[in-house]
Amino acid sequence: MMLCRFREALEDSQQAVRLDNAFVKGHLREGKCHLCLGNAMAASRCFQRVLELEPDNSQSQQELKNAESILEYERMAEIGFEKRDFRMVVFCMDRALECASACHKFKILKAECLALLGRYPEAQSVASDILRMDPTNADALYVRGLCLYYEDCIEKAVQFFVQALRMAPDHDKARLACRNAKALKAKKEEGNKAFKDGNFEAAYGLYSEALTIDPNNIKTNAKLYCNRATVGSKLKKLEQAIDDCSKAIKLDETYIKAYLRRAQCYMDTEQYEEAVRDYEKVYQTEKTKEHKHLLKSAQLELKKSKRKDYYKVLGVDKNATEEEIKKAYRKRALLHHPDRHSGASPEVQKEEEKKFKEVGEAFSVLSDPKKKSRYDSGQDLEDDGMNMSIRPDATPTSAFKSGYAS
Repeated sequence: MMLCRFREALEDSQQAVRLDNAFVKGHLREGKCHLCLGNAMAASRCFQRVLELEPDNSQSQQELKNAESILEYERMAEIGFEKRDFRMVVFCMDRALECASACHKFKILKAECLALLGRYPEAQSVASDILRMDPTNADALYVRGLCLYYEDCIEKAVQFFVQALRMAPDHDKARLACRNAKALKAKKEEGNKAFKDGNFEAAYGLYSEALTIDPNNIKTNAKLYCNRATVGSKLKKLEQAIDDCSKAIKLDETYIKAYLRRAQCYMDTEQYEEAVRDYEKVYQTEKTKEHKHLLKSAQLELKKSKRKDYYKVLGVDKNATEEEIKKAYRKRALLHHPDRHSGASPEVQKEEEKKFKEVGEAFSVLSDPKKKSRYDSGQDLEDDGMNMSIRPDATPTSAFKSGYAS
């Protein structure tokens, strides 16, 4: 026992009590070996036998309490696992291992729950310790594979699951994990190929199918959501793409690629405040020149969006030609010209006059190449005497006339 070779010590103590069933020390030692190996029921029987022989044996009384505690922690852990309360299971196994330090079953259950909690280094450490002592332990091989699987190292994970099944062909958990891992890898690769081939509808469907395989694989699913968002943006499903990016970020808050993809979708849908927020998050995490440029571009678009949108005032695209701008101006100026609304109520006349002035203001800027360039670039058009409003010699009416004179 002092060498922690509990199985050998157990055999020796069992042999001793077979030779002398009244050998108190032998029963006590057998119970301690059972306890260290996690066999709490067998340990309890040994300690009860000691108390039959020596009712006042304080050591046996204490060890019996320890055995009962382990049984209770096992019961609580079983309930916790069923409820997916993996923190509770880890707590119970830690307490049980204080008395059952050599119990592989408790260590494996703890390691599995650590993996399910995303605490992969701790889980791998426990599993590796067991494999050093027992390289053929199927449960430990399964846990090693599970950690790799949840860290998106699917190919390596499959190797461990296959090895576990070689050691224990009836290992249900390893079989299910192996099947999920292979299916996930295949479906993701199919989606990637469809995307590279430009078959975006097929890629979208394949990534969607992959997401149904294993909801517990957080890292892989975060990547799948981000991949589907990329495809969604190609298909002009921008709101769905934003939603997919948000799901990816919810699964993995450190996933920079998802923040970048969502920010671009926000830019494409003119949600500039949200885009700035995402780019700020990215830049705080990775201060690169590229990320700084993206942030500044979003901040500029946000600034521009808060100004009066002259393109919207005229009802033209930002890439409209000079002729298209003139044509749109004539149409809007006629629509809002005060003479057209002379018979309307004072309120309507006031509103139409305001719109007519805005139309003239917009045309004054967009018809002037220099002003238009500064406006498009987001520079302050008030600088250097370049007022955004209409020039004193360019009233809405004069601008209206000049628009027709061209």
